[in-house]
Amino acid sequence: MSKRIDAAAVTAIIGTSYPPPFDQPCRARERRRLGDAAGLTQFGVNLLRLAPGTWSSQRHWHSHEDEFVYVLSGVVTLVSDEGEEELRPGDAAGFKAGVANGHTLQNRGTADVLVLEVGTRAGEQDATTYPDIDLRVPAGGKPVMFTHRDGTPYEDVRRRP
Repeated sequence: MSKRIDAAAVTAIIGTSYPPPFDQPCRARERRRLGDAAGLTQFGVNLLRLAPGTWSSQRHWHSHEDEFVYVLSGVVTLVSDEGEEELRPGDAAGFKAGVANGHTLQNRGTADVLVLEVGTRAGEQDATTYPDIDLRVPAGGKPVMFTHRDGTPYEDVRRRP
């Protein structure tokens, strides 16, 4: 039996479940969950496509999940606590779990960007912090539940393109 994964045949997940107004810059993002297609359980692998003007996420960091990105095509701006830097094909960046360095990828160009994302799957012990906005995902928030910083839940929202 072949282990080959046809990335184009993996269903694209378009949009975000961030509550408004935080959803706007991420509504056109497209992820193909290649790790799920391979049956992986310890880490996730996504093929991320960012159309011009689209962000990968709001700037965030994880309490228990490492993240790694590798740029396949296009030019993307990495925004982190260190500032902004352009990543080009062949460039990579990593974010260690528990390090409070909010990060996001933003396509500020005129062409699509393709990025390979890899991250651990810590499950219910992971919490996600969004340092620039009033948004959190508390530990144990499965399915993902967004709250305000004070712990008050946002209205349940579904993925919106």
